Amino acid sequence: MDPYNGKTYEHRRDWVEQRLLELADIFAVGLYAYAVMSNHVHVVVRIDPGAAAAWSDEEVAERWVRLFPATTDGEVDSRACRLKEQTLLGNSERVAVCRQRLGSLSWFMRSLNEPIARRANQEDSCTGRFWEGRYKCQALLDEAAVLSCMSYVDLNPIRAGIAENLESSLHTSATRRIATIRSNARAASQSLTSINASLSPDFLPISTEDYVDLIDWTARLTRPDKPGHVELTEPPILRKLGLTERQWHQQLLGTETHYWRAIGNAQSLMEKAAAIGQSWLKGIGNAQALLRRQAA
Repeated sequence: MDPYNGKTYEHRRDWVEQRLLELADIFAVGLYAYAVMSNHVHVVVRIDPGAAAAWSDEEVAERWVRLFPATTDGEVDSRACRLKEQTLLGNSERVAVCRQRLGSLSWFMRSLNEPIARRANQEDSCTGRFWEGRYKCQALLDEAAVLSCMSYVDLNPIRAGIAENLESSLHTSATRRIATIRSNARAASQSLTSINASLSPDFLPISTEDYVDLIDWTARLTRPDKPGHVELTEPPILRKLGLTERQWHQQLLGTETHYWRAIGNAQSLMEKAAAIGQSWLKGIGNAQALLRRQAA
């Protein structure tokens, strides 16, 4: 609730979540994790421009019109949308531009932020900037980085003290995955992949149920309401990733502070630095320190 006007804006978190899911079904992206907080959003996505390149012109046009539908008096006009698709298909250069944008992270974020800003400004009867600034982006270079970042995102409400557990962490991918498991028992044992099925699946080395257990275990490592460590069995996935409990926890908590442009182990970070013409990236020292602790 806003302390200045007494209004609650909780419904806007639902706006953002539904828009994320809608965009994941339009863009060439895999949506792996998200957390919609009261004043910011965390998202883990895999951009796949190659998937967009393989779409037919008709599919590109259909997706683009879904993204920017034709409207009449504020309502989507189906007939006008079909005409818009046909007009787009008659312009091969425009189709090529749309194809590139549907595989672009910048356009994904733009298509998330702008409609939410317009909708909020309309509700507030005002104009001007809604979001504070441009989004921050980090490349995830290996499986441990992907899983630790997903866990970091899903655990945001618990770390912020606005949720007691995963089930009460509203507007997160964790609650969506838990709901999927409860409604479909077979989903629990399936390999972890993106929430949306619009792309060819890119599986991670863990089942959906084991991932939920991993983030639940991670949340309980240090209880926010009680001092001291909670003794729990270490998930087998950590051994597969070559990480100890301490290394996992330090990498997860350092997601936003110990790294900058990319997250990964020391070797992958050095390779990324070389690929972009740099001799160093923030995070290499932290990754090397984790390796030394592992060796010790």
